[in-house]
Amino acid sequence: MNLLGRKKDNSPPEAGNGSTVAEVSAGEPSVSRVTAPKGRPTPKRNQPRARGPVAPAPMTSAEARKRKKAVRQSLTKEERKADKVTRRAEMAERREKMMSGNDAYLLPRDKGPVRKYVRDLVDARRSLLGLFMPAALVLVFVMLTLPTVQIQYYVQFVMLALVVVMVGDGLLIGRRVTKAVDAKFPDHTESGWKLGFYAASRASQLRRMRAPRPQVERGATVA
Repeated sequence: MNLLGRKKDNSPPEAGNGSTVAEVSAGEPSVSRVTAPKGRPTPKRNQPRARGPVAPAPMTSAEARKRKKAVRQSLTKEERKADKVTRRAEMAERREKMMSGNDAYLLPRDKGPVRKYVRDLVDARRSLLGLFMPAALVLVFVMLTLPTVQIQYYVQFVMLALVVVMVGDGLLIGRRVTKAVDAKFPDHTESGWKLGFYAASRASQLRRMRAPRPQVERGATVA
């Protein structure tokens, strides 16, 4: 019995013809009805879509400053104040992380376990280099307050002797630090001269002015 609306020529073959519907279907090639892929998935409603061309990245620092200035000029007074407060908070947070020794926020000269080990070695030891800045300030104050020829004559020799002592102590610190680093990090690629200069320059600063701040106490054993 044919269904309503179906043409007669589309009626299935009768069983008396000696072939079944399954045989006819098996003899004819099947037509694929799968939709060809588009090459990329369809984005969902909650996914952001590109809206126009994106400006290329600035090539120079002057161009970056120009763009930043243009963006600030387009903001209102309240928005500029809020942006200033946000930037100050971000800068303070980055500085605090840098001072605490977070490797991700350190300057390139302070990054890495080798430089951290050098800082710990310097911070755990008292050195004459730490007295260089206070002694130099005292000598300059004496020269300014007592501007006599005799005082200046003696201050010159004292300053020269102070420089010689500081240079000698800096060489000793650099040599000791280089040996310790070679023993702990035998595969490091840092040069001894750079490590020695880094250690001496840190030792010449006052402890409270060192950045990042010391992580070990004076007299501590650094393994």
